[in-house]
Order: sequence, then C-alpha cells, then structure tokens
Amino acid sequence: MTRQSDLRTYLRSLDVAVLADLLCAQAERDPDFGRRLLARAEGSENGELAQASDLLDDAAPAAESVQVASVLDTLQRLLDAGTQADVAPLARRAVDKITTALGEVDEPSGAAAEQLERAVSLYARACAAHPPRPGQLAEWLLRLAFERPGWPDIPLTPFAEALGDRGLARVRSTVDGILAEPDADAVRARTAQRLGQEHAEVTGDVDTVVRMLSDQLPRLDVSLKIVRVLRAAGRHSEAIAYAAKALSNGNGGRRGPLVAALERARRAQEPGPQPEPAPEPEPEPEPQPEPEPAPVAQSEPEPEVQPEPEPEVQPEPEPEVQPEPEPEVQPEPEPEPEPDEPKPSEAVDALLTGDRGDEAWKLAGEHPPAVVIPVYRRHVEDLIGQKDAQHYARAAVHLRRLRTLHKRAGTAEEFGAYLGELVETHRRKTRLIEEIRKARIALPKAVRQ
Repeated sequence: MTRQSDLRTYLRSLDVAVLADLLCAQAERDPDFGRRLLARAEGSENGELAQASDLLDDAAPAAESVQVASVLDTLQRLLDAGTQADVAPLARRAVDKITTALGEVDEPSGAAAEQLERAVSLYARACAAHPPRPGQLAEWLLRLAFERPGWPDIPLTPFAEALGDRGLARVRSTVDGILAEPDADAVRARTAQRLGQEHAEVTGDVDTVVRMLSDQLPRLDVSLKIVRVLRAAGRHSEAIAYAAKALSNGNGGRRGPLVAALERARRAQEPGPQPEPAPEPEPEPEPQPEPEPAPVAQSEPEPEVQPEPEPEVQPEPEPEVQPEPEPEVQPEPEPEPEPDEPKPSEAVDALLTGDRGDEAWKLAGEHPPAVVIPVYRRHVEDLIGQKDAQHYARAAVHLRRLRTLHKRAGTAEEFGAYLGELVETHRRKTRLIEEIRKARIALPKAVRQ
C-alpha cells in the first residue's frame, strides 16, 4: 500500500458532507484549486478546461511538449466555438510554461518557437474576450521582457486591445524611464527600444516608427519596413523615395519594380482631374417667313442694259501637302534586373549584427550548416572582444548554437577542437568561462581542472 492509495481509501470512507467541507477549506487556501473545482462544477466545457489545466500541472519533462500542444488544441477549440468561459488564465500558464522551457534547454527547436507563437496568439485572443486588469497585463509583459533577457520576445502588438490606453501608458512610462537611464546596459536598452517601436506602431505614431527604424539604416530589410509603414499610412511619395533609396546602387538613379508598383498604387488612389463638361450646342435660329413682293407699278419699259462680262477668276493653285514625318519608334527600355538577393551567410550575418539572434537561427536552419558556421564563429569572437558580462553571455548562446551546427554537419570533433583553442586563448577571462559553463557546454579537461 502506498500513501496515496491509503489517502484515497480514507477519503472514500468519509461522508459526502465532511468531504465537501474539506474540499471547500482547501479551495479557500488554494485559489487555483478552487477555480478548478468551480470549472468542473460549471459544465462539460469548463470540465474540459480543468482537464487541460491538469495536463499542464502533471506534464512530465519528456512529454511536456505533447501535453502543452494538447492544451493549446483545447484552448483553440473553445475560442473558435465562442466560449463564454474565461480561458485567459490557462492560456497565460501555457505561455509561461513554454517560455520557461525555452529558457532552460540548450537549443530550442523551431517547433518550440512555433508553439510559443501559437500560445501567445491564443492568450491575446483570450485577453480580448475577457480582458484582465490592464496594469497587471502590462506588468506581466514588462517582466517577461526585462527580467528574462535572452528568452524569446513576447510582442506587444497582439495585446494592444486588452492593454487599452491605461496599459499602453504603463508600458510607455517604463520604456521612457529605461531609455533615460544613463547607465542602462545594452540588453535593457535594446529591449526598451523594441517595446518603444511596437508601442508607436500600435498607437499609430508613424513619425516615431520611421525615426526609430531610420536609426538602424542602412539595411535593406529596415528600408523596406519603412516603405510598408509609410505606404500603410497613405504617405506614398515618402514611401517611393525610401524604396528608390533602398534599391539604388549608390548613384540614386536606379528604379525597380517595387518603386514602379508604389507609383501605380499612388496614382490609383489619387483623384484624377475631372473632365470639363462639353459645351451645349447653340439652338438653331428659327426660319423667318420671306416678305411678299410688293406689287410693281405699270410703267414704260426701260431700255435693256447688257451686263458687262465678269472677268474670269483663275483658281488659286492648291498648296502642296507635305507628308507628315512618321514618328520615330523609341526602343522599349530593357527591364531592369531585380535586386540581387543576399547570400544566406550575409543574411544571417546581418541579423546577428542587428541582435536578432532568434531570426538568424531560424534562417540558419534553412541552409547547409557549413555555410553559416563561419558566420557564428566570427560573431563569437566579436562578442568576446566587447569584454563585458552581457556580451560574454551572448557569446555562450552562440557557442551553444555553433555546437548544434557542427553536429548537424557531422563535424562534432571539429567543434571540440575549436572550443579548446578558444578557451585556451581566453582562459584568463574567468567570467567568459563561467558563462560557457552556465550554457552547459562541456569544457576541455584542462580547464575543468
């Protein structure tokens, strides 16, 4: 007999009234337990929620991803059916569980990132249906952003409706305060800038969005994002100027299909000149009746006068009609070549330089590992060269991903040799060695001793 089976036997021996009192007392001490009891009591729909909640509580690490996926399926089914139940607390717990798991594993998979994106979307829908307190929602978003650096970013935009003016003002206040700190570290400052830009997008502050994006130029992806923002705001001339600048090769004279498409869209939306009304034809004068001839008096006949012959009029020679010159046929301009797409290594390098590690890692997974391994090695060296704790931590994250790339390429031994040489070169940087240990990367034996 186990203790749990003994407890079950004891509970089954109790009267219903005594058991109900025990459960109510426990529900008062544990609000979450009380909500789950109420959910079971309110019908099959809420009973389904309670079962999903149990899945989150009891999920074993090995089956956690499957359990969370089942919970998300339940949430989506209820939301699609227009449930009246408040599923926001359960959706938030799912988001918290996924973010915690992603922060603890060596290499989060693409499936895990997609699962987080789905959970965030469902939580935003649940908040829109049953809005929590704006201040509490804002605090949760800010805590995830600033107290868990390196974890996946939770975007602000899906929660704009639930945050409302009050919640957005709370976010804006925190962001402004951090950006005003003279000694704010680079990671907090970048996070504040990201939230500030998303806040401007949500509130429709186009000028602020363009200004913040302009600080990241020159980058083709940023220029095209500026074009999309201006285009959505109806500022077509500025969008065309940015597009032409982004697609130019330095001489400012290159145009491309994107610029032409924007100009066509602008002409289609601008009101054209109104045609002048055709003049009304003047009414023809009514024919006047001819006067009757007066009676001629009888008189003596006058002598007939012979009319003088009129001189013959020579017809004027018609001017020769010169044939009109045929218009010269202008040769059609050759279509301009499309701008060359960046190489995979260049695209990954640009994302890493812009501190967009998650996007870079997702893009790296779409290409052969041998193509992007040199890029990650170079960025590890650059980060170590900054000589501060935050950059050491980011270098350790890149090392962990570099290890995965070598495993995919079948060159795990090469990574071991590379790591040994790296650690030997920087062995005096004790903080770097500690960050590598925290990243659960096996160090060479000489360093471990």
